[in-house]
Amino acid sequence: MAIAIHGERQILALRSAGRAAAATLALVGRRLAPGLSTADIDAWVRADTAARGGVASQLGYHGFPAAVCTSRNEVVCHGIPSAAEKLEDGDIVNVDVTTRLDGFHGDTSATFVVGRAGPEARHVVGVARRCRDAGVAVVRDGVRLGDIGAAIEELARAEGCSIVRDYGGHGIGREMHMPPHVPHHGLRGTGLRLRAGMALTIEPMVNLGGPEVRLCDDGWRVVTADGSLSAQFEHTVLVTRSGCEVLTAGDEAPALAAAAAPVCRVGAS
Repeated sequence: MAIAIHGERQILALRSAGRAAAATLALVGRRLAPGLSTADIDAWVRADTAARGGVASQLGYHGFPAAVCTSRNEVVCHGIPSAAEKLEDGDIVNVDVTTRLDGFHGDTSATFVVGRAGPEARHVVGVARRCRDAGVAVVRDGVRLGDIGAAIEELARAEGCSIVRDYGGHGIGREMHMPPHVPHHGLRGTGLRLRAGMALTIEPMVNLGGPEVRLCDDGWRVVTADGSLSAQFEHTVLVTRSGCEVLTAGDEAPALAAAAAPVCRVGAS
């Protein structure tokens, strides 16, 4: 499949889908609390997505059984909501929302701290958000994918964290996952050159420990190999001549409040 260069009508639809996904994610973030289940999150996403005229893109995708991914603590991505999985005080949980609206998709995620956050949780959440923003800041017409990956990985390493290499971002439009693959590591000056009109996701997965991951027996959940915490933030962005337009900008206040609290650098004495 060729890499899509979106025209004016497609961009309008991408904006609408991105706004809808961001609004649903913000609603979830405001409601999270200890004692709730990840199945509650799934129910909220289904209801709010429908209320906005959209469809949850993830439901049934390659057989995925839920409308949202809920990845808690050491789960890197693709966590399956469950009534048996209760959020506990101090947990971190990534909520990954994708909405199809008028034939186009908007994809976004944030990692929220539930209740009172420990220093390691605040650290990895804050680094993950900053890594996403560092990648987004590089995006513009003419830059290469390696420039994005390098900016992300350099920041993670400087903060004592690692970047998952087995999974990355992707193009997006009429399909949820389209070319190109967007790695969150790389060398500057290498890789595909971006062009204005491309839409893609920047979604680094940041581990407090090593970058290695393993797939669970359910065939979906990916966890850190060493059991360390993992956090992720994601935006859908449109490449422009002068930079990029963030199509999924929304209210990340619950995640940002936890991550912004005073934190001890991991490993510091």
